[in-house]
Amino acid sequence: MDAEPREGAERILEAAAAQGHHTLSEHDAKRLLACYGLPVTREILVVRRDEVLPAAARIGYPLAMKGCSAGIAHKTERGLIRLDLRSDPEALGAFDEIVAGRHDHPEAVLVQEMVPGSRELAMGLVRDGDFGPCVMFGLGGIFTEILEDAAFRRAPLEEADALAMMKDIRGGRILDEVRGMPAADRGALAGMLIRIGRIGLEHERVQEIDLNPVILAGSRPVVVDALVVLRGE
Repeated sequence: MDAEPREGAERILEAAAAQGHHTLSEHDAKRLLACYGLPVTREILVVRRDEVLPAAARIGYPLAMKGCSAGIAHKTERGLIRLDLRSDPEALGAFDEIVAGRHDHPEAVLVQEMVPGSRELAMGLVRDGDFGPCVMFGLGGIFTEILEDAAFRRAPLEEADALAMMKDIRGGRILDEVRGMPAADRGALAGMLIRIGRIGLEHERVQEIDLNPVILAGSRPVVVDALVVLRGE
């Protein structure tokens, strides 16, 4: 294993720890994932209103916009997400609403691509006291906790382990060709699960990783939202 992904990710984790953060912001979580080659959304972090339209022009409509701070984990419940924005006025209005905040005032706002696709998955990692880092795969979206359809494997994973996880969940048929949608790229999904396990093995600071949703854009998986929880001292 090369050292470069580990070093880049460790710099992100060290910076967060130095600031006393117990979680990474969504933007920093995705930067960490990108160090290991996981596919994440194209996005730009803005802090001022006059930065919104240049960022929107670079990403392209339709857009999502989200409040972004290390201390904000559940953005939907806090009214800090705006989706399917299709014009400059909509983008500026969304920025104003997010910055005003109902309960929280984010440090910045993510201007993010809208990923097309209706199939939502979840991936992640939990650090178990007995088994160490364990990788999770299951159905994603707002019903993840209700459906409780997930499979776990102890890291490190081989490709066969990751592929077996996809067969273990009850809703595994969502990965097949269905209703005109192509079959999911299981090889790409397996690679993501293997890399998530590697993050847990190489970074003791990481307590938990929650990637939900991971949207299938056609056959291609993309991490749309990410949370990384750090271990307490």
